[in-house]
Amino acid sequence: MMELSATALVALALVLGAEFVNGWTDAPNSIATVVSTRVLSPIKALTMAVCLNSIGAMSGTAVAFTIGTEIVEPNVINVRTVAAAMVGIIIWSTVAWKYGLPTSESHALVSGLAGAGLATAGPHALLSVGWIKVGIGLIFSSIVGFGAGLGLMTSIYRWFANAHPDRVRHLFGKLQIFSAGFMAFSHGSNDGQKFIGAFTLVLVLAGAIPEFHVQLWVILLCAIVMGFGTAVGGWRIIRTMGVRLTKLRPVQGFSAETGAALTIEIASRLGVPLSTTHTITTTIMGVGASRRFSAVRWKVGNEIFAAWILTFPICGIIAYTTTKLAILFLD
Repeated sequence: MMELSATALVALALVLGAEFVNGWTDAPNSIATVVSTRVLSPIKALTMAVCLNSIGAMSGTAVAFTIGTEIVEPNVINVRTVAAAMVGIIIWSTVAWKYGLPTSESHALVSGLAGAGLATAGPHALLSVGWIKVGIGLIFSSIVGFGAGLGLMTSIYRWFANAHPDRVRHLFGKLQIFSAGFMAFSHGSNDGQKFIGAFTLVLVLAGAIPEFHVQLWVILLCAIVMGFGTAVGGWRIIRTMGVRLTKLRPVQGFSAETGAALTIEIASRLGVPLSTTHTITTTIMGVGASRRFSAVRWKVGNEIFAAWILTFPICGIIAYTTTKLAILFLD
């Protein structure tokens, strides 16, 4: 690997900074339900999340390839473009975290790359193939996620209609450990890959590697940084997702995690970068709605939805402005 320039080192540091923020705003979603139902202690849940997120991130590179090569044209952008995108993610996600709102780092990343790409090379920098996948991801994370949670929970109610409540609680208390692990793995297989893709893209643009190829040390570094971010600041998001949105017992936690994880895994294998935040939120809502519609605290849901809607324009505008300022003062 050739020696990196100061600009490339700053860009790589910003990617890791965004990955750290991802750890406290997005990664906690994978363990929010298992902590809120008290099936696992926060420390045990965090340890499991870090390990399985890392394994999930190493399970494939399809999503990383989409982020690194199909959102913006790599040949017409530069290292500064990626750095500007990371600035938008860090600023917006930190503000949202302050208010305990889970943000979609998926949408923050693609909108940041789009804004910076537009500022650098104009509309032709955007690639339609990647944005089609982003649109498919929106469908997966909202409609499919809600349906998976609602359908799975309704089926469990039917299957265990005559079972004793204590037996159901005991059974799903054990099963939720596995579903939480599955959710952490699936989070790594999709969300964990996104910043791995951005990190690798910087290495390509800086001339450090000849082509887009995700290396093991990049996967490990990003996974560790994400896990550390979750340990430092993930508890605000865990409270929002696991307590404020709807009341969860182990059976509901199992259904939400399993439904979300299955949805995410299908998207990951197709190379579709979906929002794991959207997915687990909508499955939790689906699980709550299976009990009764009013069981979901829709006011909290509306606050989360508002943060989702604002993510695209805010991150895009910040990245666009940052790139233009860099061109103005550094060129």
